[in-house]
Amino acid sequence: MPQEIDASFLALPLRALADAALARARTLGAEHADFRFERVRSASTQLRDGRPAGSSDGTDTGYAVRVVHDGAWGFASGVEMTMDAAARVAGQAVAMAKLSAGIGRAAGGDDRVELAAEPVHADQVWVSAYDIDPFSVPDKDKFALLADRSARLLAAEGVTHVDASVLSVLENKFYADSAGTTTTQQRVRVNSELTALSVDPATGEFDSMRTIAPPAGRGWEYLTGTGWDWDRELAEIPGLLAEKMRAPSVEAGRYDLVVDPSNLWLTIHESIGHATELDRALGYEAAYAGTSFATFDQLGTLRYGSPVMNVTGDRTAEHGLATVGFDDEGVAGQSWDLIKDGTLVGYQLDRRIARRCGFERSNGCAYADSSSHVPVQRMANVSLRPAPDGPSTQELIGGVERGIYVVGDRSWSIDQQRYNFQFTGQRFFRIVNGQLAGQLRDVAYQATTTDFWGSMEAVGGPQTYVLGGAFNCGKAQPGQVASVSHGCPSALFRGVNILNTTQEAGRS
Repeated sequence: MPQEIDASFLALPLRALADAALARARTLGAEHADFRFERVRSASTQLRDGRPAGSSDGTDTGYAVRVVHDGAWGFASGVEMTMDAAARVAGQAVAMAKLSAGIGRAAGGDDRVELAAEPVHADQVWVSAYDIDPFSVPDKDKFALLADRSARLLAAEGVTHVDASVLSVLENKFYADSAGTTTTQQRVRVNSELTALSVDPATGEFDSMRTIAPPAGRGWEYLTGTGWDWDRELAEIPGLLAEKMRAPSVEAGRYDLVVDPSNLWLTIHESIGHATELDRALGYEAAYAGTSFATFDQLGTLRYGSPVMNVTGDRTAEHGLATVGFDDEGVAGQSWDLIKDGTLVGYQLDRRIARRCGFERSNGCAYADSSSHVPVQRMANVSLRPAPDGPSTQELIGGVERGIYVVGDRSWSIDQQRYNFQFTGQRFFRIVNGQLAGQLRDVAYQATTTDFWGSMEAVGGPQTYVLGGAFNCGKAQPGQVASVSHGCPSALFRGVNILNTTQEAGRS
């Protein structure tokens, strides 16, 4: 049954505050003005060895006014819910724009802010796809669920410690702008992780194994089995961890890789997701997050990968962490091509960047993580598409004589242009003559972005596709955090360089 916007959010004076702020901005000569009211509730629960280790539950509430005045941005935020206060915040935003415009002219700048057109979306309501509001679940039930799962792992031979956690977010937004768009939205997302640690008392060696269940734009039903088989994964972890503890260290060299979606999503995030943010490719993030090798002059010509590589940006994917009805500039959620048959064909855009670079419309990638932050261009759900009649993961493995099957994400490193990288994982299985032949340890794969994706020979079918992702994508100054999903099938890569992480660290 579809959920409805929380009544306590609708009871707030959303439209009255917006009307007061927008009217004041218009009176002061703003060319564009938008009002955004946010209420974001976040809660976390942590257990260590089945015992409570911490919990939190907090709500951030406030509103922001952003304007374009004399070709410059202005922004201000507030928390006082009166019409006079909202009008005052709008006045502060206009004053900030005037100051910015003056500084720009004094510096000889002519980079006026102009926004790509967007149809008016009046009185629109959107709620993400979930069944059970996680904030309707009593804390004792959350602790009980994590305690039960911790106990199952701790009861297994060889498991020394277990960390367990769950994080839930309920995000409400009301948006209105001077063109007439008004949207009210509600999003829910959850993330749960369990990590089992094994310590060999004789040698002191240790290792860990974490669940690979991805965070999801779902409700509490996800934690009880809708969308993920928790019981199966928990039953497998102790045996996998025990095998990992006994596994030999990898011999460095070149191997064919079959990469599971539980690992590949992060490589997509770092080497495609960030690299195709157009503000970054234009240099706007250079001081903090870096730039991109996928520069704008290469649109339509850059060979990003092999012909089987097709990547989309998507703000509409069901249960996606970056899925919205409308972004924080009033742009409707969309899906579009970023890479087609291995060639760069698109970028992620907000309204200003779209207009500046000659695009007719933004694809809805503006987002702010709170009312106190200005919207910036943020990542959509960036996903590698499966082959419609593609092979199973086992069939991909069957096509490898000497290789490694990579499962689960762990650590990563990538340069400021999103070009040179290395990634590790949770589990690595040797492939010999098309068969899995036990685990390996100390594995990292290393490549440049174009070499890695150029080595992709095959992608799996829809049956291998999984929507992974993260809660903690960082960007901007001051720093903001956003959640984003990345779907992908299993995929086969030929001749990838494998490092031995122990040897690289000088510990061999």
